Amino acid sequence: GKKMEEKVLDLLVDLCGDEIVRENPDINLLDEELIDSLDYTELLVNIEEAFGIVMSPSEFTREQMDTPAKIIEQVRARLK
Repeated sequence: GKKMEEKVLDLLVDLCGDEIVRENPDINLLDEELIDSLDYTELLVNIEEAFGIVMSPSEFTREQMDTPAKIIEQVRARLK
């Protein structure tokens, strides 16, 4: 529940260095240039380590992972 969401948001704040991701779950991380492709890859690795789930970049399009809310949804889907 909340704990997982908080953890994902913490990882995002660490990566993009901006608390806006907590305030606006629908902000487009790529369009707003909050993360670049290197950050994106690092995020997937960090999520894997934090939750013990596999997040392969080939599994989804950028569009499926371009907002905090969508990233949380993808993590939730894999935790079931």
